[in-house]
Amino acid sequence: MEVSAKMCVKDLDFYYGDFKALHSVSLDFVENQVTALIGPSGCGKSTLLRCLNRMNDLIPSSRVDGGVLLDGEDIYDPEVDVVALRRRVGMVFQKPNPFPKTIFENVAYGLRVNGVKRRSVLRERVETSLKRAALWDEVRDRLDASALGLSGGQQQRLCIARALAVEPEVILMDEPASALDPIATQKIEELIHELKKAYTIIIVTHNMQQAARVSDTTAFFYIGKLIEVGSTETLFTRPQLKETSDYITGRFG
Repeated sequence: MEVSAKMCVKDLDFYYGDFKALHSVSLDFVENQVTALIGPSGCGKSTLLRCLNRMNDLIPSSRVDGGVLLDGEDIYDPEVDVVALRRRVGMVFQKPNPFPKTIFENVAYGLRVNGVKRRSVLRERVETSLKRAALWDEVRDRLDASALGLSGGQQQRLCIARALAVEPEVILMDEPASALDPIATQKIEELIHELKKAYTIIIVTHNMQQAARVSDTTAFFYIGKLIEVGSTETLFTRPQLKETSDYITGRFG
């Protein structure tokens, strides 16, 4: 294992009941880099993403074989506290999903769940998180307003701020801009570029151009298998395999 790998997936198989959704996937996620997972619908990329913080545990009859290491420790070890794991490995979903609460309480939610009660600490962490999510200047005067009144792009950045508030080490993003307009998408992409200075980011995207713009490493999946992985520039300009080339050039997918 490379020293710089924050997370490592080792020979991972994943099953929904009898259906095998991932086949012996091995992949390293380098610290302070963005890794994009690409491939056609149903190829297993979102399934893999959800294995990285054990979100798939919530699905009955699902099971995992193989290992997922975070700082060298297997997150599927029976001793692992899943709540603590999800604090370290945060997640941002495809559609913005703010709670029907104020902007402030949305960001403070995870902190309160984790036992932070002091108002001064909450205020400071909420402000820091909103600044990191490039939203503070737009909402600083209406923290007590409902989060549901924000635009779609603002709601997604609020969800990113909510994930950042508990100070994760890794951020998982499942098509974070697919429901947004081009301007909001650009803001999310700029934000990802900034966030990788402090976090390890793993993003699932259907958008080839987005993968090319935001990621350092790209992994191409097809029918539950990792087909090819490499630096984003190399993968998009000189793919090693015909399947990768066909997908990137739009011949299938």
